[in-house]
Amino acid sequence: MANPHEIRHDAAVLLIGLGRFGSAAAAELDKLGREVLAVDVDAALVQEWAEEVTHTVQADSTQLDALRQIGAADFQIAIVAVGSQIEASVLITANLVELGIPQIWAKAVTPAHGKILSRIGAHHVIYPEAEAGERIARLVSGRMLDFIQFDDDFVFVKMHAPRPICGRSLADSGVRRVHKVTVVGIKRPNEPFTDASEQTVVHEGDVIVVSGREAAVERFASLEE
Repeated sequence: MANPHEIRHDAAVLLIGLGRFGSAAAAELDKLGREVLAVDVDAALVQEWAEEVTHTVQADSTQLDALRQIGAADFQIAIVAVGSQIEASVLITANLVELGIPQIWAKAVTPAHGKILSRIGAHHVIYPEAEAGERIARLVSGRMLDFIQFDDDFVFVKMHAPRPICGRSLADSGVRRVHKVTVVGIKRPNEPFTDASEQTVVHEGDVIVVSGREAAVERFASLEE
């Protein structure tokens, strides 16, 4: 079995399930130039995606022999995008574990579902609906334009520059010293994103990328006009 840390960044991906989540993942992987084998039990979905990704095949992935026949064991990365059918999701994940695939990503719809997937061997459990809901709630509540959260309470946020820091350099406005966040990038209208330094002067209308602890970034994003 391959060490997950040794998997190539452009390794081919086995994707099982072409519903909303699976098809979105397939489209993005194709956009990134990744080789994809998309599998679904529904012949219509397989036909629909036949020209969109590298390979498609109709198969019942709850059957271990079916996965063996399509060469699933040759893949180092697999995504189980079947979530709403919990029994099928668990069976498919168990089959991939049986085949020794070193990196398995599995969609879960409830915490209990996710716990089962983890216990049987899924390396990464995804809660797309819950994560999307949390992300949208944050984005509609303030000036944030994008939000990425890490497990250790560290976040990256794309946001409009708060007015109190505009017109001064980042050093003078005390962004790191006072607000305990770091501005890592800045975009001015009609210009590309560039790296920010302590000498960078922020102007109204600028979009900035900020990193830091979640609570500190949220306080910074809600600074008074």
